[in-house]
Amino acid sequence: MAAAPPPKADELQPHPPKEQLAGVSFCITSPPPWPEAIILGFQHFIVMLGTTVIIPTALVPQMGGRNEEKAQVVQTILFVAGINTLLQTFFGTRLPVVMGGSYTFVAPTVSIILAGRYSNEADPHEKFLRTMRGTQGALIIASTIQIILGFSGLWRNVVKLLSPLAAVPLVSLVGFGLYELGFPGVAKCVEVGLPELLLLVVFSQYLPEVLHFGKSVFGRFGVLFTVSIVWLYAYILTIGGAYKNSSPKTQVHCRVDRSGLIGGAPWISVPYPFQWGAPTFDAGEAFAMMMTSFIVLVESTGAFIGASRYASATMIPPSIISRGIGWQGIGILIGSFFGTANGTAVSVENIGLLALTRVGSRRVVQISAGFMIFFSILGKFGALFASIPLPIFAGMYCLFFAYVGAVGLSFLQFCNLNSFRTKFIMGFSIFMGLSVPQYFNEYTVVAGYGPVHTGARWFNDMINVPFSSKPFVAGLVAYVLDNTLQIKESATRKDRGYHWWDKSRSYKKDARSEEFYSLPFNLNKFFPSV
Repeated sequence: MAAAPPPKADELQPHPPKEQLAGVSFCITSPPPWPEAIILGFQHFIVMLGTTVIIPTALVPQMGGRNEEKAQVVQTILFVAGINTLLQTFFGTRLPVVMGGSYTFVAPTVSIILAGRYSNEADPHEKFLRTMRGTQGALIIASTIQIILGFSGLWRNVVKLLSPLAAVPLVSLVGFGLYELGFPGVAKCVEVGLPELLLLVVFSQYLPEVLHFGKSVFGRFGVLFTVSIVWLYAYILTIGGAYKNSSPKTQVHCRVDRSGLIGGAPWISVPYPFQWGAPTFDAGEAFAMMMTSFIVLVESTGAFIGASRYASATMIPPSIISRGIGWQGIGILIGSFFGTANGTAVSVENIGLLALTRVGSRRVVQISAGFMIFFSILGKFGALFASIPLPIFAGMYCLFFAYVGAVGLSFLQFCNLNSFRTKFIMGFSIFMGLSVPQYFNEYTVVAGYGPVHTGARWFNDMINVPFSSKPFVAGLVAYVLDNTLQIKESATRKDRGYHWWDKSRSYKKDARSEEFYSLPFNLNKFFPSV
């Protein structure tokens, strides 16, 4: 039997690493035509609504608020998210990122709600106002840590030591670490969540392959098509009486009329600073919130790196990340003035949407910020979209968070995967990033409090919150190991991919940084990037 012919030399070549992601239809600086940009912007608005509704739905009833307060908090988060997205896209990193609510802030907020000084308040509305002012005070102080670390350039010095290898666990778990919000959320109402998940895969991945016309239409606007179809289907199930005899829990997840937002929302209202009264301050709570603010800073750093990849930009320079973190701190400050009961962070699902649509344009996200502000003022219309059943969002998250996790793994293209050092750092940090928070979260579910359980609730939060964050644990382990292990050996620098990001370590070294990240209105003259 004749032996198979030897393979051609080029067949055995691995895929060459790419500094910028290819295959993106519109990159960060190239906006789509206006009609398309407006529809894409609306799609970003729909996607960020999930988190915007889930957080107040969890917090406001515990604070003593009714549907009216819940609707008002949703409106306020929307309004602040619109302002912060505009600030971040114009003056911060200038990446196409939506700045929305953050789940990381939920735990310390719950601690404030359960604080002893509010438990004796008999009137629920008064309790709501007092806890809200308590969260505002804690967040005002917590915002300072990001403002100082960001604008002083201290964070820039930390990020300069980040290699592609250390970025892999951090960015991957920013996406994969949110797995609890994916299928478990779909399963809360599987007849609504699963069709959304399957249809979105079909519309975004298969239909563009099968159909010869409108290839880009189904891929690009898949979210609008599928949400419309499944929302209508959920509406038919609701009015058809499918949930008449279901448990209250099922009704909340499946019915389209159970969020209480449409009834609670006014027709028109403009959120304004200190609408709940003057903030109150408590030192312990402020410490816990500052620690949380630092965790969010680390998570957002990973999110910025992922977003720069999907926007088809070059690696984001450390000074630009630092600037973005400073503006994120200002965002938390603005949110605490308005009273959102939550901090501000990069919306991970919207980075996934950049990947799904292959549109990384900055203008699209700025248009979506316009929608956020518009619908936060027109309360009833905003509440209509916000009443989309949450399992529909969970179905979308299964794709979006997966895309963000995948972009983290894609940085392995710059590393030597045949090095045992690489294998250890990557494997150990990802494993610990999943395993440590699993213990902390499991313990909390069973016992009702975290493993660190002293009399001082704020101290408990300062230890329990960081170790419950998957990207923080993974990023911390990877960063420490990568900067301390075999650092003297000459091969290590190449193995960790450090040389690939040399150009972007300083803003001025790479001419393309100017194109992607320079400030508008000639502001670079006054605020030079280093």
